Amino acid sequence: MKQVATIDEIRNEITELKAQGKTVAFVPTMGALHKGHLSLIRLAREKADEVVVSIYVNPEQFGPNEDFDEYPRQMEDDLKACENEGVALVFTPNNEIIYGSGEKYFSIQIDHLNEYMDGGSRTGFFEGIVLVVNKLFNIIKPDVAIFGQKDIQQFQILSTMVEEFNHDIELVAGPIARANDGLALSSRNAYISEQDRKIAPSLFRALQYVEKQIRDGVMEPKLLLQHQQDELEAKGFKNDYLNVFSMKTMEPVDKLESGKSYILAGAVYLGKTRLIDNIILDL
Repeated sequence: MKQVATIDEIRNEITELKAQGKTVAFVPTMGALHKGHLSLIRLAREKADEVVVSIYVNPEQFGPNEDFDEYPRQMEDDLKACENEGVALVFTPNNEIIYGSGEKYFSIQIDHLNEYMDGGSRTGFFEGIVLVVNKLFNIIKPDVAIFGQKDIQQFQILSTMVEEFNHDIELVAGPIARANDGLALSSRNAYISEQDRKIAPSLFRALQYVEKQIRDGVMEPKLLLQHQQDELEAKGFKNDYLNVFSMKTMEPVDKLESGKSYILAGAVYLGKTRLIDNIILDL
């Protein structure tokens, strides 16, 4: 495994791999790798000959009052994990490599797809993600890129970006990796106190309950969703959103229809930690 930090280095390494006739799968991360990331790396190994992982905490997707400075960083452990998983290349750029040090004249604007869910709560969040992923795709030019279903809105927005910007890249969503009690794995779970960790899986259980009612025939789940939000508040969570959204438009849906796909998704705060989770509904 090689670790490289500059654009020229990573391009040269990938050019060499492709000259050997090898396909490349790319897993972009912000580090603090956990079992969820490792499951994506393993999926990447199934999809291509060689795997490239980036480790870069992207400042453009953090708001002014968010946790950029506190975001967990553990480069030594991350590199060891990548090596153990058979990763060929790890790209570890700094801010100047990715964004340069001069004045910027261009940005990326997103319409509609970021108005609800996480985009509705975190202004500029997805613009920052699309900006850095677009850059990484242009630098690495992978055949396949792997993302996690936990960030389903991100996956849908990036899929649209790939289509509209004509990136010749296949995007694949890996399933959500969970702890034994159902909590979706996340680097930010490290923030959760020992006491709060005991109730953290309640978000997933709320989603499971609503999913069962929908699959049993409830096609207007508004009251169900409100009841689950009340239950979460009573347990000590602060709700951000809990709703059913259109898979295509990322907009909330009040009345569901058979034959369509939806995202049952929620976001809550537990102490200072923001948890997200979702279940895909193909009705």
